[in-house]
Amino acid sequence: QLQLVESGGGLVQPGGSLRLSCAASGFTLDYYTIGWFRQAPGKEREGVSCSRSRGSTTYYTDSVKGRFTISRDNAKNTVYLQMNSLKPEDTAVYYCAAAPPGSMCVKTSYKYWGRGTQVTVSS
Repeated sequence: QLQLVESGGGLVQPGGSLRLSCAASGFTLDYYTIGWFRQAPGKEREGVSCSRSRGSTTYYTDSVKGRFTISRDNAKNTVYLQMNSLKPEDTAVYYCAAAPPGSMCVKTSYKYWGRGTQVTVSS
C-alpha cells in the first residue's frame, strides 16, 4: 500500500527554522515527482515546492524562494522541506504529495497525499 507520512511540524517563532519530512512506504520515492503544499485556514491549498523524478528539477513558489529547500534522501525513502526565516504567513498545514514518474509539477499530477503536519509561526 502506497503511503506518505509527514512529520516535523510545530510551533516556531518568526525567523526560526523547521525541517519537514515526508516518508514514503510501498513505493520508491526517488522515481516519483514529489510536491509540498500548504493550506492555511480559509485559504485554498497552494503549491510550495516540487522536486521532479530523481530530483532532476526543483521549483519553489515565489513567496518561499531563498528560504525553503526541498531535498531527497533515497536511502531513507524520504523527502525533506527545510524551512528557514519563517514568517507568520507561513502558518498552515503542510502536505506532501507524489505524482507518477515523469510527471510535471502541476497540481493535477498528484495521485497520493499525506495527511499533513501543522506549522505555526508565532511569537
